[in-house]
Amino acid sequence: MTTSNRKAEDKESHLTPAHILVIDDEEILLKSCQRSLEPLGHTVVTTRSPEEGLKILEDQRFDLVLSDLRMPHMDGLDVLRNVKENWPDTEVIIITGHGTVNTAVSAMKTGAFDYIEKPFTPDTLNIIVERALKTRQIYIEHAQLKKEVRSFYIKNIIGKSPAMENVYKLIDSVTSTASTVLITGESGTGKELVARAIHFNSPRSDDSFMVLDCGTLSENLIESELFGHMKGSFTGATENKVGLLEAADKGTLFLDEIGNLPMQLQTKLLRVLQEKEFRPIGAKRSNKVDVRFIAATNRDLKEMVDNGEFREDLYYRLNIFPIHVPSLSERREDIPLLSYHFLGKFESELGLKVDNIDADAMNILINYDWPGNVRELENAIHRAMLLSETGIITPSQLIFLDEAVRGGIPGTAEELKEIKKRLRSRSIESVEKAFVISALERNDWNVSKAARSVGMQRTNLHALIRKYDVPMKEKDAEEQGDEA
Repeated sequence: MTTSNRKAEDKESHLTPAHILVIDDEEILLKSCQRSLEPLGHTVVTTRSPEEGLKILEDQRFDLVLSDLRMPHMDGLDVLRNVKENWPDTEVIIITGHGTVNTAVSAMKTGAFDYIEKPFTPDTLNIIVERALKTRQIYIEHAQLKKEVRSFYIKNIIGKSPAMENVYKLIDSVTSTASTVLITGESGTGKELVARAIHFNSPRSDDSFMVLDCGTLSENLIESELFGHMKGSFTGATENKVGLLEAADKGTLFLDEIGNLPMQLQTKLLRVLQEKEFRPIGAKRSNKVDVRFIAATNRDLKEMVDNGEFREDLYYRLNIFPIHVPSLSERREDIPLLSYHFLGKFESELGLKVDNIDADAMNILINYDWPGNVRELENAIHRAMLLSETGIITPSQLIFLDEAVRGGIPGTAEELKEIKKRLRSRSIESVEKAFVISALERNDWNVSKAARSVGMQRTNLHALIRKYDVPMKEKDAEEQGDEA
């Protein structure tokens, strides 16, 4: 391969050009770095003074700093410490001379990306610089992803009412702590969204957020899911199983519908909260665990304590930081905001051109009591959009709210009958396909979870996915294959 071809290949394979600062008291080394890095598109600034280098850093943004280890007045370790303290996302490569490699290794423990030993070739320099820039890019992308995830869960808790503003303040107060949180509220109010917002804005956000729904499993299954089990510990235990407690170590465990937890398991959970340890079923020794607990319930746990249905000591262990999520009827002023949020969501997901709600329909939505809360409103907007033929939701598309809102829907009994008839005949296949897609979307495209959430057998949901040729991501297709 010719030199020109190699240079062309290097340019094609290289990362986005970077801004690089080189600090070294040898002028010849500074020029050598410039000659090696600038042809690759990088902007290279050089200085022989570490003090001047730090001043340059204050005025300009740099992706990478190369600093000599031994220099007069200030050495490379001082430069490294300054850079990492003030510009932590800037990578640092230490340039070392003979006999200073051990010190350079120590520098890496302080935060340097790597070191390069003099004398070095242009190819060696280019390779180590590219590795450093790739690492920095991964760090930036990861930080951006974390920011987007944090923002996602906050943004999806919709509402500007005083009741919701109080919820936001409570979330903000508890995210930076490891305190146990008890979230209360009616079904469909968004308690899991609040739990996820707390986790993904907390110092534990890099670790797991695990969920156990205490209302859908038998006592034996809950115990196995929570604590895990050893092979042979009971009939059917053909292999070791890692429980959610172990999986959530260093992260968060969300116990949904905690009021349904059987009394025997309440006792075992209390021990975990007190001792920070658990024992898998069939194990001889306990395991230490560092888990932040968030529990949620739509039941009155204090009343359950009074009735002897819930342990009082566990209640007080869980209720360290309570957050109550208001029902939709307690924050009617948020209904228009929520309605248009769901309108935009389903318009994008389903490709439906429905972008408005007329005043009469909005009046019905605001005055309906919404026993199913936000989840019911979401479903109402979904169905109304499927019925709309004008791009606007009108009262006639809200007929499925039935007697509760019939007084707000204009029209004779015959007209209402005709609307119901149209609902039955209107593209059943499109409605069914939309139902499948919606269930998958709400459950992160996990087929098993989606099936459970809508009360279907997993095999039946698979059949509908195949029937309507619902496009699945590669990992979701693999999950289908594993579960089928």
